Amino acid sequence: MAGAQSQFWGQGFSPRGEKNRFVLPADFRAKVKAASGGERVLCIDKHHKHPCLVGFGEAYAETFLEQIDKEEEKALKRGEDFDRDVREAQLCGFATMSFDESGRFVLPEHLGEQAGIKEALYFHGGINKFTIWAPDVLFAMGPEWDSAKSSCRAKMAELANKAARK
Repeated sequence: MAGAQSQFWGQGFSPRGEKNRFVLPADFRAKVKAASGGERVLCIDKHHKHPCLVGFGEAYAETFLEQIDKEEEKALKRGEDFDRDVREAQLCGFATMSFDESGRFVLPEHLGEQAGIKEALYFHGGINKFTIWAPDVLFAMGPEWDSAKSSCRAKMAELANKAARK
C-alpha cells in the first residue's frame, strides 16, 4: 500500500515562483507525503468535471479499481453503457511529481494548460483529494463555488499584504 488515505482540509495559495515552481500548502504537504508511503510524491490530474486540477497522494489511486467496479455496476443496473477502458484512462493517467521539503514542485505544462493556470494556484481541500484552481477560472464559476472564491480572494489578499510589508 502506498500509504494511508488522507483528508485534505483548508486552502492555500501559491504564486508561480523561481524556476517555474509552485508551493504545495503546508497543511497539505504532510498529508500528501503520508498518503504516498512517506515519500514526497504528489499526484495531479485534470478534474473529470470541473475546469481545475485535482491533487492527491498515491494511496487515493489505489482506490480507483474499486471505484471503477462500482461505477460499472451502477451503470449496468441503470441499463447504461459503461466503457471501462475509457474510465480507467480517465482515472489512471495522472502525473506524479516530487516536491521538496518546502513544498515546491513544477506543474507539468500540459496540466496547467488544461486548467487555465497562468501565474498562481489556489488549493481547496476535499476529502481524499483537493482541487487546484487558476484564480480567474474559479472566479468564473457559479454560486456553488462562492465559499471557495471568498477563500481564494482572502489568500490573495494575505499574499499582497505580506508583499506590501516588505
